[in-house]
Amino acid sequence: MASAFFHPDRRGFLAGCGASALVGLRPVSAQARASLQAKPEAIALRAGTETPVWSLGAPGLRFRRSDVVEFDLSSELPVPVALNWRGLDGVPAVSPLAVRPPLAAGGRESATIPLRHAGTLLCDMNLLGGDRASRSRAVVVQEMETVAVDRDEVLLVEEWRVRADGTAVAPGAEPKETLKETLVSYTLNGKPSLDISARTNERLRLRFINGSQRSVIALKLEHVEVTVMAIDSQPAEPFAALNGALVLAPGSRVDAFVDVTAPPGTNLHIQMHDGRVGRTIGFIIVSRDPPARLAPPPPPSPLPSNGLPAQFDLKGAIRAELALGAPQGDRFGGWVTPATFAATAPPAFRSRKGRTVVLALTNRSPIANVFHLHGHHFRLLDRLDDGWKPFWLDTLAIEPGQTQRIAFAAEYAGRWLIESVATDWTAPRLVRWYSVE
Repeated sequence: MASAFFHPDRRGFLAGCGASALVGLRPVSAQARASLQAKPEAIALRAGTETPVWSLGAPGLRFRRSDVVEFDLSSELPVPVALNWRGLDGVPAVSPLAVRPPLAAGGRESATIPLRHAGTLLCDMNLLGGDRASRSRAVVVQEMETVAVDRDEVLLVEEWRVRADGTAVAPGAEPKETLKETLVSYTLNGKPSLDISARTNERLRLRFINGSQRSVIALKLEHVEVTVMAIDSQPAEPFAALNGALVLAPGSRVDAFVDVTAPPGTNLHIQMHDGRVGRTIGFIIVSRDPPARLAPPPPPSPLPSNGLPAQFDLKGAIRAELALGAPQGDRFGGWVTPATFAATAPPAFRSRKGRTVVLALTNRSPIANVFHLHGHHFRLLDRLDDGWKPFWLDTLAIEPGQTQRIAFAAEYAGRWLIESVATDWTAPRLVRWYSVE
């Protein structure tokens, strides 16, 4: 139950952001096509009430590394649409705002996307904001190699603020006073609660995604072994999740292998904490069927590498400082809202292709701020810049007054967006861009 859920302090809560026979997955053609429809939808957030939202409707979006996918986007919405991809490296043609302008209301367009890396991606329409809350879409890019799991499931958590009349408040659209009259609600794969069935001694690959727009969340699975295998679409050296809990910043993704060892007939809670209150958002239902095997699977091997560099040349790196959460009187410290973004504005920094870039990110706001880098993944550096954490990220939550240093190899030429947003439902999303030449 929610009352039994752990209650992390804020510093500990944000620290995790930084972080039968087994079967393989079905291969997918190297050439693929997918349709995305931006359209109105309604979801049940309160009993007996349908809440109107905008959604990015599509069939199951599962592909394979090295696929080249033609994405067709059509819009039935009365406002412009800008797709915001997380986890997609090196495709400048879909870099929002910096290269690709928003799609006009009622328009159609297509984009060819080479899927260079396997991983869990996220695509949403929330970049431009607006007065209507919208849903996101998970995109799974499977490894070319066989991955030894029994099941592979996406678990997309989304946050909503709902008025008494059942309508939803979009992030950044209304002042704090209005929010006092709303109910905070969360969905798992679009439902208030979700059940996942499993057999004893099955190994599940669960792709956890924080699709909420402003909240850092912690997810906890009880009475199961949880091994982190990938973070933000990139493989990590496998490690056990502390107390079975995963902490995700808005937009972050964590792939975990979960070994279900509970006896048949057990219901295991999937619990969530947003820094304010804990709640149960789903269950792993252990079926009464015979166990999948006599004993739990052996410890997992690392996922296949996506080929990101093992080392950086930090001594010769290009270095830049970026202030996040600057006071509005400082014109956001060089940041602008997406609606006022101009591609003619000077970049936050420039780099030659092949150089290492080190960014010092300082949060000058009184609450946590979330940084997202488009086009490349980065390493979180140690305090003395003498090493880095053993995982890749594209999203990082930074505490008030804190400076974090990150490094990435500027591998892909192009104009790329960077985002910053405070963990406050009323806060505006802010953007800049950088250039790799």
